[in-house]
Amino acid sequence: MTGISFANEVMRKGVHFTSILIVLVYAFMGKQACQVLLITYLVLILSIEHLRLDRGFKLPVLHVVLRQKEKAAIGSYVYFTIGALIVVSVFSKNIAFAAILMTTFGDMSAALIGKRFGRIRISNGKSLEGCVAEFVVDFTIAVLLLENPFISLLMAFTATYVETTFVKIDDNLVIPIFSASIAELAFLILPMLL
Repeated sequence: MTGISFANEVMRKGVHFTSILIVLVYAFMGKQACQVLLITYLVLILSIEHLRLDRGFKLPVLHVVLRQKEKAAIGSYVYFTIGALIVVSVFSKNIAFAAILMTTFGDMSAALIGKRFGRIRISNGKSLEGCVAEFVVDFTIAVLLLENPFISLLMAFTATYVETTFVKIDDNLVIPIFSASIAELAFLILPMLL
C-alpha cells in the first residue's frame, strides 16, 4: 500500500464501484450485453493506457490514484476488466456476480481496513485485519448469491488467499478467475460425492 494516502485509496477503490454496473447490465440485459459493455470498456481503457504509457499523457484524476508500480505499467483496472470479462463469459451467472463483487468489495475492505487499522503484518505487507475484513465480506457476498455455505466458504477463502499471497500477478485478474473456478468446480464435484 505504499505510495498512496488513505484518501487516495478511498478514491481508488471508489472506481471499483463500476463493478455494480457490470452486474446490473448482466442481470437486466443479459450476458451478451454485458460482454459488449466489457469489451467496449476494455478497448477504451487500453487506448487510455496507450496515451498514458506510450505517449506520456498525465491524466489528472487517474494519475493521482495510481500506485507507484502502475505509473509505468498497465493499471489494475485493465486487469479487473479482463478478469470480469472472463468470468462473465465462462462461469454461471451467480458465480460470475459473486466473483466480480468479491473482487471489488473484498479487495476494497482489505485495502481500507488494512490501511486504516492494520497492525499485524502477515504476508507481503498485508495485515491480518485487512485479510479478516476481506474474508468476511467475500463470504457474505458468496452466501447471498450462491446460497451454499460450504461453497461460499471455499470461494471466500480462495479470494482471500489469492489477495494475500499473489504479488507479481495483479489480484484484480486472479481473484475473480480463481474464486469462480473453485466455486464452479465445487458445484460440479460435490453432487458426485454425496
